[in-house]
Amino acid sequence: MRAKTVLPAVAMTAVSMVLTLAVVVMWLGTAVPWPVALVVGLGIDGGWLATLAYERRLAAQGDHNRTVTAVGWSFGVLAAGVLIAHALTAEESAGAWLAVAWLPIAAKALWLVHSMWERTALTPVALDAIRGIQQEARDEAAVARARLRAEAATEETRLTAVTEAGARVARVQAKTAQTLSSAWSTLETARAGEETGRALTSVTARVTPGVTPRWELPVWGPSEPLAARSLESAPALTDEALDVIVDEIRTSETPALSYREMAARFRAAGHSASEVRLRAAWKRVA
Repeated sequence: MRAKTVLPAVAMTAVSMVLTLAVVVMWLGTAVPWPVALVVGLGIDGGWLATLAYERRLAAQGDHNRTVTAVGWSFGVLAAGVLIAHALTAEESAGAWLAVAWLPIAAKALWLVHSMWERTALTPVALDAIRGIQQEARDEAAVARARLRAEAATEETRLTAVTEAGARVARVQAKTAQTLSSAWSTLETARAGEETGRALTSVTARVTPGVTPRWELPVWGPSEPLAARSLESAPALTDEALDVIVDEIRTSETPALSYREMAARFRAAGHSASEVRLRAAWKRVA
């Protein structure tokens, strides 16, 4: 992965240095001796390469120096300026030289990208941990979506069943109301008929001279439920009253009854008391 960013930067830097050196030699070679032009070109490339090497050393140590960075960009701008000036003054192929004038700036930009990649690079272990966390989050999200879809489908099924049941109840009620209405109409017709009404009157009530009772229709409407009778438990006997009853039953025969016989007659007489209280009363009176 490191080669994907460092190799383009190295290639672009090499091309930029070669172009800068060639342009300086060709451009200044007509005005000064070519060794002087070569020294100038090598000076620009050497300064650029030196600052670049120092920047890489600081980056390897996890450090950064703005002065060195500014000097490196200055050499890059100088190289680009030389290429642009040569392109503007060249009589032939000015467009071609101007097209490659951006290479020094591009080389510096690639080294900037490579340094940013190095500052954000992670080890394979960390990358595997991040991928595991992301996969776990995706799994949880998928499970949550599936759960929501299942709950929505279940709720939709329940609502559909409730709606269908309500519709069936409504149809049954409507049919029942229609049947009752038809029966009521039949009863009303029978009641309104003269012959039928007289026959029903004779069989539904005793014929009294001078009185003809009218046959009434049954009541059809809401009815009030009868109030349920509350079963009130008998009040509990006090200890004194319980002692009196136990003593009367015990001494009702001679010899006195045993506890079992007394308890059986006590309950047969309709009295109520717990076994604990009944035995305590027996002990007190006996």
